[in-house]
Amino acid sequence: MPPELSDDHAAAICQVLIDHGVEFVIIGGMAARLHGTGHATVDVDICPSPEEANLANLADALRQLGARLRVEGDPEGVAFDPHPDMLRQVTTMTMITEQGPVDLCFTPAGFPDGFAGLREHASTIVVGAVELPVASLEDVVISKRAAGRPKDVVALPPLEAHLRRTNRSSRTPDPPQR
Repeated sequence: MPPELSDDHAAAICQVLIDHGVEFVIIGGMAARLHGTGHATVDVDICPSPEEANLANLADALRQLGARLRVEGDPEGVAFDPHPDMLRQVTTMTMITEQGPVDLCFTPAGFPDGFAGLREHASTIVVGAVELPVASLEDVVISKRAAGRPKDVVALPPLEAHLRRTNRSSRTPDPPQR
C-alpha cells in the first residue's frame, strides 16, 4: 500500500490548482481527514468544475504538477497530455504528480451534478496558508454510501459517528442500508 498523503502535500497540490484558477472541491478520504476525522488516505480526490475555461486551467495546472497517469505496477506512471479535450471525455482519472497522487472525479457517487452539487455545501479549510475548498463531511458520507465499495462501507461508521459528535450536519443522511 502506498504511503499516506500528508496534508501539506495535498495543500501543495491544491495551491497549484488555485494558482491556475481551477474551480474544484476536495472530496473523498482527504476531505474526511481535513474535517478532523483522522481518516487515512493515500491521495487527494478532486471534483473539478467541467466548465470549458476550467478544463483549460486544470490542464495547465496538471502540466505544472508533472501529472502522469497512475498504472498498477508502474510507480512512475505514464506520460500523457492533459489537454482540455481529453479531460472533457473522462469521468475519473488517477494520476501521480510531483507532490503525490491525485484523482479527478467529475461525477462522484451520489452527486450526478458533480461540482455544482458539492460546491453548495463545501467549506474552506486552511492548511498552512492555503485555503482549501472541501466538500462537507455530510456530502462525503453521502458519496461513500452511494459508492458502496468495501473500503467505503468500512469507513462509514466512524465518519457518521464523527458527523454526529460534531453536529456538522444540516441535513440528516439516511442510515446505512443493510
